[in-house]
Amino acid sequence: MQLQTDISAATNGTAAGPVKSAARALDLLDEIAAHGPGTQLQLSTRLSIPKSSLHALLRTMVDRGWLQTDPTGSVYQLGIHSLVVSSAYLDGDPVLARATSVLDEVAAATEETVHLGRLDGSDVIYTAKRESIHPLRMHSAVGRRLPAYATSLGRSLLAEMPVEARADMVPEHIARITPNTTTDKDAVLEIIEQAAYQGYATESEESCMGVRCFGVALPFTHQAVDALSVAVPISRLVDGREDLIIETLLSVKARLAAVHGNSLVR
Repeated sequence: MQLQTDISAATNGTAAGPVKSAARALDLLDEIAAHGPGTQLQLSTRLSIPKSSLHALLRTMVDRGWLQTDPTGSVYQLGIHSLVVSSAYLDGDPVLARATSVLDEVAAATEETVHLGRLDGSDVIYTAKRESIHPLRMHSAVGRRLPAYATSLGRSLLAEMPVEARADMVPEHIARITPNTTTDKDAVLEIIEQAAYQGYATESEESCMGVRCFGVALPFTHQAVDALSVAVPISRLVDGREDLIIETLLSVKARLAAVHGNSLVR
């Protein structure tokens, strides 16, 4: 009877909380992805994990290909297996498959950099990209994570939420990404409300200097979590270019809303 009780308690304890070693491995991947490579000491400090505990974890993750070291063997960075798994995710995502033609269409119409992004918590992650045909373009990469409140992708998605839910997605203290990032919470919420009214969101030099972005939520699901944006150097926004970009995005959004039969179009 005592043995059965002990097993039950252990099982319940495991189900109720995370496995510590697994959680640390995932935290390690997240940390390096977000803040870059580091030595064992640097990673130990950044993650508040004792060096003695981190050593075996790093060795195991290097052996399995999740991490790799630099030529000195002292600096740890993401390994090739991280790429294999992320590529498998992109290949298997149904929204990315459906959005391919939309990305191509908008890129051809605007000749500018086009991003697909997905809301993840209070951030937006770039999931696909089409490059501008011009030499001067926005520097970005698939997998990049930015605060939703500071991007046109994220603002267009927050604008689809109920008003009371938006405030929870914008922090009280906003860190600057660029000198032009809006850092007043009420001002950010007002910008998001304007996006809800217009049906599209904008930001100018708040996430990348010299670039203005326009974004719309995509109605692939009842509650939109994917969005499309066009990023343009401000110097090229002449001769009606801004109107063309906005009209192209709103047209795509309206067509998809009609196909998917939801109420994202306002």
